[in-house]
Amino acid sequence: MRAASPTAIPSTRQDKEGNEEIYERIYVAILEHRLLPGSKLPEEKMAKVFNVSRSRIREVLSRLAYEKIVELIPNRGAYIASPTVAQARDVFEARRVIEPAIIHRLVQNKSELALEGLRKHLDLEALARKQNDTRSVIRLSGEFHNLCAKHAGNAAFTRSLRELTSLTCLIILLYDAALSDSCRADEHALIVEAIARGDGVQASQLMLHHLDHIESSLELTDRLNAEVDIDAIFGAPRVDAAA
Repeated sequence: MRAASPTAIPSTRQDKEGNEEIYERIYVAILEHRLLPGSKLPEEKMAKVFNVSRSRIREVLSRLAYEKIVELIPNRGAYIASPTVAQARDVFEARRVIEPAIIHRLVQNKSELALEGLRKHLDLEALARKQNDTRSVIRLSGEFHNLCAKHAGNAAFTRSLRELTSLTCLIILLYDAALSDSCRADEHALIVEAIARGDGVQASQLMLHHLDHIESSLELTDRLNAEVDIDAIFGAPRVDAAA
């Protein structure tokens, strides 16, 4: 189904900020593999959990649908996207085009602030692995790529890659990529080292190798969808006044 453009606009700045919070919590739940591909996001339940109106939830779901992260099905509701095998390959093909360009731009615009941010992120990844915090490792692994795009300084790249990393997390979950196989601990560090040296060619090649490694770890066959407990993921309904 073709997603409609998110034309609904929150009525106040407070609503807009609240919608962004809901969006981010859903996004992080996807990155951490707490929301499964094919999971239904019922408006009434979501509105209760976040203590907002159903119209506010529809605004967020429309945005997610526009970004292909959620599928809106007439008379059935909203579901977390379940990328097909062909769509999964398309996502990796797109990433292999976009991410080398991001890396080249990052090297060209390299700053100590960017390198410091990337190295701090690597430290967080290492700590999460040491603590066997699988959810954090998954989330941080996806966020590394988004951080590279952010420091590259191209807003269009950043928006596009954010969508692609969300879909990649769903693909990894849907097609059973083991975390240890799909994202080795040293690959991000090697990319950052090449960026620090100003070697855009090597950094881009390392990124392509990294993406190839992730895709090759997937078992690209059809999978059944699973249900999910919205209350368990997002917590008990909030007690502040409903919007």
